[in-house]
Amino acid sequence: MRQIILDTETTGLRVEDGHRVIEIACLEMIERKLTGKHFHQFTNPEREVEAGAQAVHGITNAFLHDKPIFRNIAKELMDFISGSELIIHNAPFDLSFLNNELHLTQQKWKSISDYCGVIDTLQIARQRHAGQRNSLDALCKRYGVDNSKRDWHGALLDAHLLAQVYLAMTGGQGSFFDSMNQNQPMTPKNSQTVASMPITKHDLVVLRATDDEVNEHKAYLETLRKQGKCIWSDD
Repeated sequence: MRQIILDTETTGLRVEDGHRVIEIACLEMIERKLTGKHFHQFTNPEREVEAGAQAVHGITNAFLHDKPIFRNIAKELMDFISGSELIIHNAPFDLSFLNNELHLTQQKWKSISDYCGVIDTLQIARQRHAGQRNSLDALCKRYGVDNSKRDWHGALLDAHLLAQVYLAMTGGQGSFFDSMNQNQPMTPKNSQTVASMPITKHDLVVLRATDDEVNEHKAYLETLRKQGKCIWSDD
């Protein structure tokens, strides 16, 4: 499955007030692994950046002056994301701005949802952590994602943080076996063979967990409970 972690920065909060996109970041993820392929572009919004927005992301009018307008990068963006599943935190916000930008190009683009599937991580977070703060910063803290470099909001940095939060929030163990040497046997070194009994055609080897493995498993379940996503119980 090809997924794209997407984030934007804008000149202000409301597209209805004529605010525009000034930064777009898209990270490609296939089978829950970032591939290193990405689309990242600053754009000239053809208007001033609101002071309040600049205080959040630090992107100035002078910096954007020589950047391309959205119309000139629209096809490259759409070629990169089309056919994928977009992962966005507070998707209605970003999509409203991007759909408006596509409309302003007058190039007969459809809505982004006609080209891509969409997952809203804010909605997932609200379901899993009802009544709690579910901003990207709050989720980073909750899932142990290091956001210490986030002095400013920036689309590229935020997309990287969101990728880690999404993986943690939707499983966390997607790449657990990736770190194991495939040339090594799957049997744990400290496991003990406690029984071997004949079964019609095959021998079934029963492996019992060591005390250390049992304690590690219990610690992992406790971590899941604290995150509100443990469906197993020792009771």
